[in-house]
Amino acid sequence: MKTIATWIGAFFFIAGILMAAGSAGDCDGKCMEQANDLATMIVLAATGIVFMLSGVFFMMVGANK
Repeated sequence: MKTIATWIGAFFFIAGILMAAGSAGDCDGKCMEQANDLATMIVLAATGIVFMLSGVFFMMVGANK
């Protein structure tokens, strides 16, 4: 069961990094009409950070012997 918690935590952590990194949704100014607005970017970045923190929690629970 601890192995499952560790793998779920790792998945949440990686998904959180990807979500926070891609929260702006822009492409270096070449397609600004398709970029996310500020409120959407903040919500996505905050959700990504929550995913990362919960992933760390699950990995710590899985590593606890």
